Amino acid sequence: MVCRYTLEEQKRKETPICKSPAMVGAQGCVISELSSSFNPNSRSFLKNRLLIACMLKNLMDIGEDIFDKYVYPGGLDFVCLKKKKPTVSTRSGGDSIGQSSGDSLIPGLYDDMAMDVLTWASRSDYPNLACVNKKLNALIATGVLYKLRRQMGVIEQWVYLACSNMPWEAFDPARHRWMRLPRMPCDDCFTYADKESLAVGTELLVFGRELSGFAIWMYSLLNQQWSRCPLMNLPRCLFGSSSSAEIAIVAGGSDKSGCILKSAELYNCELGAWESLPDMNLPRKLCSGFFMDGKFYVIGGISSQSDRLTCGEEYNMETRTWRRINDMIPGWSGPMQSPPLVAVVNNQLYAADLTTNEVKKYDKTNNTWNVVKRLPVRADSNNGWGLAFKACGGKLLLVGGRRGTDGEVIVLHSWCPEDGNGGGLQWDVLSIRERAGGFVYNCAVMGC
Repeated sequence: MVCRYTLEEQKRKETPICKSPAMVGAQGCVISELSSSFNPNSRSFLKNRLLIACMLKNLMDIGEDIFDKYVYPGGLDFVCLKKKKPTVSTRSGGDSIGQSSGDSLIPGLYDDMAMDVLTWASRSDYPNLACVNKKLNALIATGVLYKLRRQMGVIEQWVYLACSNMPWEAFDPARHRWMRLPRMPCDDCFTYADKESLAVGTELLVFGRELSGFAIWMYSLLNQQWSRCPLMNLPRCLFGSSSSAEIAIVAGGSDKSGCILKSAELYNCELGAWESLPDMNLPRKLCSGFFMDGKFYVIGGISSQSDRLTCGEEYNMETRTWRRINDMIPGWSGPMQSPPLVAVVNNQLYAADLTTNEVKKYDKTNNTWNVVKRLPVRADSNNGWGLAFKACGGKLLLVGGRRGTDGEVIVLHSWCPEDGNGGGLQWDVLSIRERAGGFVYNCAVMGC
């Protein structure tokens, strides 16, 4: 009740939002009120945290529904809490009350408490929060907050898309907000060539070809800029890939000469380096990869222009060995079709069957697939190309185009498998992006 009353009081105030360093010292800025409204020595940390959240609401300009998710973590959906771990204690010297912005992350708070608040804040607010002072700006740029979020299980899933009439944009499902990324400084060859994408840690990797050969461009969430990423030890395209936390694995594909590969490599975004892994049992390209139960899998693909593969392979990270799984994806129909559209939600594997326009769930015990839901779009119209089928938090995400009154649009559908598989319209429409074209070129989901 105290928090709700405080929220209504704050709504009636015309408190300016800190958008530049010059505003940090302004008496009207809500961040300066923390010293008089928050007692860092209080025994009730939750109560104080609610008070902080109420005051930060004006700074971060969040809606009441998102505010409730932040204040009451039990209601989190796309911003989800897995498990709580203690944060690192980094208290600044001197008294918290009256402490200058140069001495602390947030005036009036010890740094360990400020770190906890910042960890729970939405990452879309970090650019605004970076304007509070230089120390907070530097902290956000280091990526430490994202490591703490990972330790505490605070995860926000953003969808990154590139479509036929739309350059790279990011979509925040929690706030239903679209954000355009800076223009990629690549050459025209890379711009118009086929590309593959992968999100790992706080990086978005885009693989393609330039005039000089294979290239990887990386968008960093920390500095919000594009830069070149180191090439793989054996550059390739048409590979299967997936990521887990700060690592990603790519497997198979074809090299610059068109030879189909059975090699695999691991990328560590914290080290910015590639590591060669043991070879798979079979070479393959146009395949798909995913992580499940702590292991990496690759399924489908072709080993020659006419030899399609229905088997999968499992890579054990601990033993560094591959295990072949026969008949893991028998419904794949050949080289004209896109790589298998698969996604893992809560360690359960789902696939979009392009021949029946159905969602199927993989039975790990019997190595079979069972129908669980109809797809909301026709997936067979372009043999699966131009669609994206991803996991987004605890939901399945299907992104595809359709023709609207003002031309072609991109529609983001989501469905929670735990809600059941009954009939009816159970796919939710997250967003409709107009004038984006009707074809999805690349899609990646970044959770951090």
